[in-house]
Amino acid sequence: HDIFLPTIENKDGDDYVDYAINVLNKMDKEKDIAVLICGNGIGMSIIANKYKGIRCARVVSKIEAIAAKEHNGANTLALGAELGVNTLIEIIDTFIKTEMPKEERHQRRVNKIIKYEEGTYNGL
Repeated sequence: HDIFLPTIENKDGDDYVDYAINVLNKMDKEKDIAVLICGNGIGMSIIANKYKGIRCARVVSKIEAIAAKEHNGANTLALGAELGVNTLIEIIDTFIKTEMPKEERHQRRVNKIIKYEEGTYNGL
């Protein structure tokens, strides 16, 4: 997979929320993955997780990227630009190469999240 990280110069009126919405509105939540980058990734993760069908994880390492996708079925990453380009590329590459949950216990948990989102699961 090729990874392209554009350099965007922030202007005073720029808000991470607008960039996230632009990406998430175009995303096929069943097939695509998204990578959202802002200063530290926190704001991007908050807006992303407001979207039905998005399971966004804010991660800071390759180990967290693997767990986000393999254990939690994350289809979106939120990252902080503060990590630096080389680390960002390593994390994104790891996330892309990691498979969605295969173990029953992980898939069961992801299914509960999906059912909750659909209003058909309310916990214990």
